[in-house]
Amino acid sequence: MLSWDEFETPESAKKPPEQEKQVAPVTTTEVKEEKTEEAYKEQSKINVSLETGPVSSRLERAKKAVEKFDLALGEAALAGSGSRVNVDEKAMINCSADVNQLVPFKYDWAWQKYLDGCANHWMPQEVNMTGDIALWKSEEGLSEDERKIVMRSLGFFSTADSLVANNLVLSVYKHLTNPECRQYLLRQSFEEAIHTHAYQYVIQSLGMDEAELFNMYREVPSVARKASWALEFTKELDDPHFQTGTVEQDKKLLRNLIGFYCVLEGMFFYCGFTQILSMGRRNKMNGTAEQFQYILRDESMHLNFGIDVINQIKLENPQLWDEEMQDQAAGMILQGMQLEIEYARDTMPRGVLGMNASMMEEYLNYIANRRLVQIGLPEEFPNAENPFPWMSEIMDLRKEKNFFETRVIEYQTGGALTWD
Repeated sequence: MLSWDEFETPESAKKPPEQEKQVAPVTTTEVKEEKTEEAYKEQSKINVSLETGPVSSRLERAKKAVEKFDLALGEAALAGSGSRVNVDEKAMINCSADVNQLVPFKYDWAWQKYLDGCANHWMPQEVNMTGDIALWKSEEGLSEDERKIVMRSLGFFSTADSLVANNLVLSVYKHLTNPECRQYLLRQSFEEAIHTHAYQYVIQSLGMDEAELFNMYREVPSVARKASWALEFTKELDDPHFQTGTVEQDKKLLRNLIGFYCVLEGMFFYCGFTQILSMGRRNKMNGTAEQFQYILRDESMHLNFGIDVINQIKLENPQLWDEEMQDQAAGMILQGMQLEIEYARDTMPRGVLGMNASMMEEYLNYIANRRLVQIGLPEEFPNAENPFPWMSEIMDLRKEKNFFETRVIEYQTGGALTWD
């Protein structure tokens, strides 16, 4: 049974993955440039001729170009550039092994997470929003504080998942040099698109001002600060000339992963999700709460995957995880916690839905401890406890609902997903 307190998988929460073979990382620019030059020379041998000429000779030119291409490929294979991938050659970053060759797997956990994600597929339109629409339009349906919570949550998350997707596609995917991990990143990117779709679907269903909601990350301070904090960790990687291969550059990538997995996905959604799921617990905004519950299930796997990637990079590149990097990582998590506390104070100036900002601060101390321990750092709040034990019940994915009221919470396609 998956409980809220055991939100992450045991292997992620307890310690870094030690079952993988350690691979000596490429850490010097000189070695990487040498390999790049060799690869370029090999590639230049097999470029297909695109010469132009009379239309009547087009077919003959095509035949000659293909013959040269086939010959060049054969020479490249004899030279060794077409050799098979050895599993020990695979690594998280700075890997010279062919990233197009998925097997043999080195990180079985990454492939399993891809399979679990596929088995977990859902679409926003499958959730009935009729009750939410009626409640939202009713003048007495929700209090002003409750309406503020719904709007703030949709305002932040409608853009936050786009920030994550852009970071994955434009930055992380390029520099994570393992094909099975890349396979999961493709699945995660699609799920982020579904999440953004889900928020838009809720906003449209409720007849909200779309421009207002989608611009909150620029216009509402408590929302804008979280988005701006996350964007800071993509600036350097967005540079088209950015390359890993040195300690400093590799640290930038590692900081990006910690920022997006441990903080943006592992800290910034906790207040909003707890608030919306508390509404569902009180039989309010059930359709919206159900959408958030499916999104939370996806996000738990994203977080688990990111933690494993971070720890595997540390294992293969211990020179990156020095005292300075550890201090920076802990500081990032604590900064994220503080930003989420400020968001809680903004969205809950008074007690609402059985909670208040002080309780949320205690909860975020508890979550910060978990993030720190997951990446091998000591707790900052040894006495912090979870003040919302009812979240364990909401996260119980085995609980079935009346089919005529809503979908079965265990909806899956493509296989069975086990959370025990």
